[in-house]
Amino acid sequence: MSALELVDTHCHLNFTSYDQDRAEVLERARSSGVRRIIVPAIDLDSARQALALAEQHKEVFAAVGIHPNSCSDFQATQLDELRALAQHRSVVAIGEIGLDYYWDKCPKPMQHRALEAQLELAAALERPVILHNRQAAEVLIATLEAWSPSAPVSLRDRLGVLHSFSASPAVALRAVELGFYLGFTGPITYKNADELRDIAAGAPIERLLIETDAPFLSPQPRRGKRNEPAYLAYINERLAALRGISATAMARQTSANARRLFASL
Repeated sequence: MSALELVDTHCHLNFTSYDQDRAEVLERARSSGVRRIIVPAIDLDSARQALALAEQHKEVFAAVGIHPNSCSDFQATQLDELRALAQHRSVVAIGEIGLDYYWDKCPKPMQHRALEAQLELAAALERPVILHNRQAAEVLIATLEAWSPSAPVSLRDRLGVLHSFSASPAVALRAVELGFYLGFTGPITYKNADELRDIAAGAPIERLLIETDAPFLSPQPRRGKRNEPAYLAYINERLAALRGISATAMARQTSANARRLFASL
């Protein structure tokens, strides 16, 4: 059993790629030091799946939301269902929500409608948000800058996380200044990710989170294979080296950051 205490703040443990060995995946996570796992939804069905996993496993928590690639039929009734699901004791955030200009799965106006409605829901429920961004960073950060003044006092310094951060240093600075955290995933270990590593090395350490985004984005030592929470240790080690501290100290810091952001962990 690892001496590390890690929090995987973004893992799609409910996806079908884990159906054959989910119990073993969770056991490997525990053995590698992962103490908490947040499972974000991408639609209403996956939100229910995340809640079911949280009911079965004490280390699992959930976020509920409609992903930008799942919002083509977004309507008020879905928002009502999200509101009801968010009452579950294991729900720590609204997410995964955001903007995706890379995949052409949902018209941009509908993405914006869904995002803005869910930001309003998060503010009303006093829950932080887990944000997806794909080639839409400037528009997303401008949207967040417009929204953040309306957020309740309880969220002002913990509005949410820019998940699997992949934007510019300027966007990172703007996000941190607003009260957001930056989530780092497997790409921080990739050979061509120098700018991303520079951002991780320079951002306030109290604003860093580590995530797997499993089953996607496996870190370099496992690249090409299905990702899983046990591989979070590779991301922690890389981030620790960038900051010049021990892996234990980095695990302690990012876990404290996760508990601060997701108050119910």
